[in-house]
Amino acid sequence: MDEHPLAVPAPPLRPYVSGYAGYRQAGVPPGRHRGLPSPRLTLIFTLDEPLTLAGHPDPAQAPGTYGALLGGLHTRPALITHEGRQSGIQLGLHPLGARALLGLPAGELADIDLPAEAVLGRQGVEVGERLRAARSWPERFALLDAYLLGRLSPEAGGSGPAPEVLRAWRLLARSGGAAPVATLAAEVGWSTRHLTARFRQETGLTPKAAARVLRFDRARRLLGAAAGRGTPPLLADLAIRCGYFDQAHLAREFRALAGCPPSQWLAEEFRNVQARGQAFEEG
Repeated sequence: MDEHPLAVPAPPLRPYVSGYAGYRQAGVPPGRHRGLPSPRLTLIFTLDEPLTLAGHPDPAQAPGTYGALLGGLHTRPALITHEGRQSGIQLGLHPLGARALLGLPAGELADIDLPAEAVLGRQGVEVGERLRAARSWPERFALLDAYLLGRLSPEAGGSGPAPEVLRAWRLLARSGGAAPVATLAAEVGWSTRHLTARFRQETGLTPKAAARVLRFDRARRLLGAAAGRGTPPLLADLAIRCGYFDQAHLAREFRALAGCPPSQWLAEEFRNVQARGQAFEEG
């Protein structure tokens, strides 16, 4: 069994939730998956078996198992293991929508993984039970829509992110992580120090760290998509496209944020690439 259905949330949720990604695998070899840094918070509801984290972005956090997990923004990988079976639904939550959906700023979740019910409360436990009882992926996605629409409150958690932080994030995202912090500060009318403090308080990352994550996320998505098509790009070309100085810069950042070089990540995440004898150059 190997199912990977995707769905787009209901229109009112789309500013807050990037998508629903279901997964169900059985009869596959035991393995390890790297939960990589991304510009979205992670919310996972498991279905048939709990989620096992052998390592968290914060190495001081002990390994554990979760029926549902909520993780903040981070700059180091999580390590997820399975014994040949895994199933659930993963949601990507926009950090500046955390107040509206979770009732707290994303900064309070930086670098940590929590049982989702610690934030979602009893309703989070109940929706997990309903997802496990559902008989189809469309039914599960509809359940998530209804649950999240019921939670959605633009006024939750206070007055929401400061407009300056929201604008700085949008400018940074639009630039693919290339905009300097000084440029962002000038655009929003704050000092660099004040923007850095407020941005980190709201998202959990400084603007500089967020820029690194945005560049890395784009690079690994492009690399993964190309590998899935059997035509991975040269890393030198990918580096220029994603705003790195050169191939060596991309390789260093990949090691820092993924915990391994690009070729190892591809070999671990895309076994078919090794089988086809594809070669990937690194700096």
